[in-house]
Amino acid sequence: MALDALSDVSDEALLVAFGNGDREAAQALTLRLTPRVLGFAARMLNDRAEAEDVAQEAMLRLWRQAPEWRQGEAKVTTWLYRVVSNLCTDRLRKSRGQALDSVPEPEDESPGAEAGLQQEARAKALEQALQELPERQRQAVILRHIEGFSNPEIAQVMDIGVEAVESLTARGKRALAANLAPRRAELGYEDG
Repeated sequence: MALDALSDVSDEALLVAFGNGDREAAQALTLRLTPRVLGFAARMLNDRAEAEDVAQEAMLRLWRQAPEWRQGEAKVTTWLYRVVSNLCTDRLRKSRGQALDSVPEPEDESPGAEAGLQQEARAKALEQALQELPERQRQAVILRHIEGFSNPEIAQVMDIGVEAVESLTARGKRALAANLAPRRAELGYEDG
């Protein structure tokens, strides 16, 4: 079956198909999920190379899980983001002893054209503000507002209650707003 034909197939069905030996299903699922988990890991870790390692490890764990996957117990994305979240948390805990200056800046993949400078400044300001949030708030805000997960899905990923997710995202958004407020004019946002 061609990869285009697999674009409408659910993640769960693709994983089960791979577990039964369908390599095209694995390829379709890899192309669908890897960029998303890589982006999440990069935002959590602020290090592209570390994020690539995490994404690769998470996908390997997904492939090892495929033969035993039980449809209907969990969404593939929820399970996968939980794995990525745990791998990121482990790496962040190991690196806490590092000096801030020794942590590499994320690679800038945006175009260098003048039209993109303001967007780039906004993105950098947001990334910096995200890094200043406590880890759990950062994780909840990224999952909700960047990755687009629902609160119940985030609760599953983070292994907490929905009310805790709501609290973490609300506190995280308030902290981001307070952090970015003094830079509104610099970032090209008009009052009102």
